[in-house]
Amino acid sequence: MDTQRLILFFVFSFSLLLLWDAWQKDQRPPVPVVAQSGKQGTVQATVPSPSVPAQAAPAPQQKTGDAIPAALPGQAKHAQLTVKTDNYLADIDLMGGDIVRLELLRQKDTQDKNANFVLFKREHQYAAQSGLIGPGLPTHKTLYTADAREYVLTPRDDKLQVRLEAPGPAGVKTVKTLTFHRASYVIDITHEIFNGGATPLAAHAYFQLLRDGKPPPGESFMIQTYTGAAIFTEQEKFHKISFDDLDKGKASVPKSSDNGWIAMLQHYFVSAWLPKEQTPREYYAKHLENNLYSVGVILPVAVIAPNAGGSASVSLYAGPQEQAALKGIAPGLDLVVDYGWLTVVAAPLFWLLQFLHKWVGNWGVAIILLTVMIKAVFFPLSAASYKSMAKMKLVTPRMTKLREQYGNDRARLNQAMMDLYKTEKINPLGGCLPIVVQIPVFISLYWVLLASVELRHAPFYLWIHDLSAQDPYYVLPLLMMGSMVIQTKLNPVPPDPVQAKVMMIMPFAFGVMFFFFPAGLVLYWLVNNILSIAQQWQITRMIGGGDKGQARR
Repeated sequence: MDTQRLILFFVFSFSLLLLWDAWQKDQRPPVPVVAQSGKQGTVQATVPSPSVPAQAAPAPQQKTGDAIPAALPGQAKHAQLTVKTDNYLADIDLMGGDIVRLELLRQKDTQDKNANFVLFKREHQYAAQSGLIGPGLPTHKTLYTADAREYVLTPRDDKLQVRLEAPGPAGVKTVKTLTFHRASYVIDITHEIFNGGATPLAAHAYFQLLRDGKPPPGESFMIQTYTGAAIFTEQEKFHKISFDDLDKGKASVPKSSDNGWIAMLQHYFVSAWLPKEQTPREYYAKHLENNLYSVGVILPVAVIAPNAGGSASVSLYAGPQEQAALKGIAPGLDLVVDYGWLTVVAAPLFWLLQFLHKWVGNWGVAIILLTVMIKAVFFPLSAASYKSMAKMKLVTPRMTKLREQYGNDRARLNQAMMDLYKTEKINPLGGCLPIVVQIPVFISLYWVLLASVELRHAPFYLWIHDLSAQDPYYVLPLLMMGSMVIQTKLNPVPPDPVQAKVMMIMPFAFGVMFFFFPAGLVLYWLVNNILSIAQQWQITRMIGGGDKGQARR
């Protein structure tokens, strides 16, 4: 049992180390950004020029002095229009035709349950931008015009189109169309070009997400999730592009591809540009000024002959990370719900949790049933562990006498203890292996409960109105702390006084940590502890009764 206590001690120490590191990251001041000089002293950033120019036409390079400035939402107010559908309330800035505010009508705010969640916002500097690359073509800094200032999806329509027009070079007409769909978090954005000039026109279209590096409201140093960019291609699969890597210039972004998508992630929500499959494209990711970052994709527009037209279209997903929906929208998009290296364990656990929820209709009850099922699967291992602990508890007085008898003679003491284990048929590591085997399952379930938007604002019973938030009255953490104390009492007391004190302190230290965890996670650990206590008590009683019976004989 000394080995098991040592493992628990290291787990506890490692947990404290992770908490300390998370606290330091939360308190660390932001890294200052060195401003880059541009026109008239302003900071500017160019959309990268395509590496491959359009066929039979000059490459659409931007001139040195004509860099496209990064649009900073909130710096200037322009005319804007509003769009309302069954899922969205969107604000579109006519300067660039950017989506600068996106309110999700079916999702409540993280902190104010009476308000809707806002994904894109000016004050948080998060927007979807797009434009054209080519001589005189409109960018996200061009002023568009629209036929109306308010667009509403009527009950009889399945989609709503917002048509914006902008001036182009002589004889060239450009139109930007945003198409919203009923019961969908996908917005189609199309740039159309009609070449009324006398010469062929070459162009590219770019689509980018701009946001600052701040984590969304509701994050804490106790629970930190990933906020940053991500990319997926069939060749390199899914990987994250962290803001830190962009700061250091170490980001890995595949340039040329004919598949995949690029996105911005935050806890529970994602926005992603989804070009059509088998379409040539180039990806890019950049660190801008004022703690801003942009990720995007560039698509070529076929060379447009005189009196002909061309277009480029990309879909934008902006909404919750609902795995079933994401899987059907684009290949690999469901991977934004990232369970890390334990995905192979976590994904089946989430599937089972979702299945149980469909059966019982309550996520809290589903968590309880899942805990019972996991406990049943590991019952043989747990039973072996508790039998080992029960036997160790029975021989603790004899082990104490051996320590007193041999004193500091470690060699003779270890030999005597091994002889005792052999006589009583005790495996000193029997209580450790089950713990080691179950650790990946526990960590996987932790991430499932933490990352699944399906549990966001999901009520349980009584005072638990949101399983993804802290217990408002800390009842579950206190009950869990009590259950850990009971478990400690059921274990054999360490002969070393220091170890005994550490084992008594650990339930309170872990209990305090769980004060800040989501109620769903605490519910899982509480139910698991209750089942463990019942199993451990029964096994201890059976072994203790058997030994007493043998003693009487």
